[in-house]
Amino acid sequence: MAAHFGRRLRKGAATTAVAAAAVAVLSASQAPGATGDDHGRQATAGASAPVPDPTGDDATGNSPYYTDLPPLNSPNPSPSPSAGTPVAQGAAEAGIPATVLDAYKKAEAELRASKPGCNLPWQLLAAIGKVESGQARGGEVDASGTTLRPILGPVLDGNGFALIKDTDHGAYDGNAQYDQAVGPMQFIPSTWAWAGRDGNGDGKKDPNNIYDAALAAGHYLCRGDRDLSQAADLHGAILGYNNSQDYLNTVLSWMEYYSKGTYSVPDGTGTAPGHRSDDGTPRTTPSTPAEPANPHQGKPGSKDQGGRPSPSPTPSKPGGGQDGGDPAPRPPGTPDPTTPTPTDTVDHLENAGTATTELTATAGDAFTGTISTRAEAKAGAAVARVRIRFTISGDTDATFTGGEDVATVATDSKGVAKAPALQAGEKTGDFKVTATVVGRSLKGVDYQATVTERPADTLTATTNGGTPLTCTPGGEFADQVQLKATYKGAVADKVAATATLIKSATDATENDKGPYFKDVTTGKAVRTLTGLKTDAKGLLTLPKLYADDTTGTFLLRVTTPGGGTLTVQLRVAADGTATASPSPSPSASAGS
Repeated sequence: MAAHFGRRLRKGAATTAVAAAAVAVLSASQAPGATGDDHGRQATAGASAPVPDPTGDDATGNSPYYTDLPPLNSPNPSPSPSAGTPVAQGAAEAGIPATVLDAYKKAEAELRASKPGCNLPWQLLAAIGKVESGQARGGEVDASGTTLRPILGPVLDGNGFALIKDTDHGAYDGNAQYDQAVGPMQFIPSTWAWAGRDGNGDGKKDPNNIYDAALAAGHYLCRGDRDLSQAADLHGAILGYNNSQDYLNTVLSWMEYYSKGTYSVPDGTGTAPGHRSDDGTPRTTPSTPAEPANPHQGKPGSKDQGGRPSPSPTPSKPGGGQDGGDPAPRPPGTPDPTTPTPTDTVDHLENAGTATTELTATAGDAFTGTISTRAEAKAGAAVARVRIRFTISGDTDATFTGGEDVATVATDSKGVAKAPALQAGEKTGDFKVTATVVGRSLKGVDYQATVTERPADTLTATTNGGTPLTCTPGGEFADQVQLKATYKGAVADKVAATATLIKSATDATENDKGPYFKDVTTGKAVRTLTGLKTDAKGLLTLPKLYADDTTGTFLLRVTTPGGGTLTVQLRVAADGTATASPSPSPSASAGS
């Protein structure tokens, strides 16, 4: 069904006027149902000019999009419209299919928890979903949020569109020759490969599922520590999704419109957009809905059920007509698909000067080294404008800036792509970053990186201000040993520590008698504790100590990475005068 738009805004000057307004409305009000601590933040109309995403990687491959604009009048939605109930003119466009709306709001909630500084409003996701697929063609999704029929953009064969040769062997778009944008948020396969998310908890990352696609879009928009309450970051994020000024203006228009009020409509009853950026041709709705299809078994050229007419079946010659004869004319400036792209000319990748010694960081810190990769042709010449994908692998929680474990960056004029800065997590050990060429099966370049433990060079006992602990044979020490860790004079938090009851000051092997800790599960004696960590103030309190029937003086030693050592002297006596006091070992660091 075609949408009724009444008076429509014009692209260009009229839509640029809503850019600052959209940010202001959402920043000031945080929108209906939104949460956060940034109430009252407002972008200025004089925000810096929008610039595209600097990575050279976009979500949609700059595929065509719907250009229909919202009405000039406010939504004036009915709070709970029923089937067949008339709505005020303009209110129909404010209705969003129930499952689709739920997916947007769930994605916003997840991003507010995982990336609160991004300030992602669900209205932005709704605006992009409207422009990309008409809210999953009016909410034609099943109960889990998966589209009933595939939504595929045009074949990106360079014939009037971008030229992106196959990157997924047809797994997502059914096209093993060229890529196509897929699903309700129109991700191209090469971007979905790293940006995909599981938004509905079914264990799969499916671009045809609105929950998965909405969450992926949210993370995509929030990359690079963006704050979407700021106009410059908001514009950069939208242009990164589809690098077009008209696209930016259209998304901002719908974002502002949705911020003024929306309501839920039953799935499958949403309004349908009718005009596309490539031809402006109104959509035609099939009289008989097609049967649900498996998107992984689709065929290039099948009719696009989302309103984007897909091209004809793959021609015998790239760019050819439906009968495989003469090539269809290409608009001026579009690439010839028979001409090798920069990606086609890459022969190999080289390390562009990253030293292994630069890729070591302490847990929780940022890596100071930069991973750089150079794309070269057979003769060693640099190849510019090639997308390089950097992927983190291994048992690690290290990420790139922004919390992602995959990043795609375009090579510069020297053929060099620099990965975003690495941020170490809390897991220590080695991991790998691999650079590969998007769309090619060339051998990648591996970079080894290491996360080391947080250090402490000084341990100081703080137990009861030095008050002795007392214990008799077979009893328990009255108080627990507490210590403070520092590194170069500063508090050392989250530092791992090991506590061992040792045989003597010169023999650090575990003692087999005297004081002990208890295993919390079995109650058995334990004389070595690992996995201990200092708190945010650098403090560590050891579990309660117990004594067997052996009397005498015993030693408890605590050590940390970085050289911190503290030896505590324990005495067990039958007369109850035993004490526990700090006594630096010969190897203890200064101040221990």
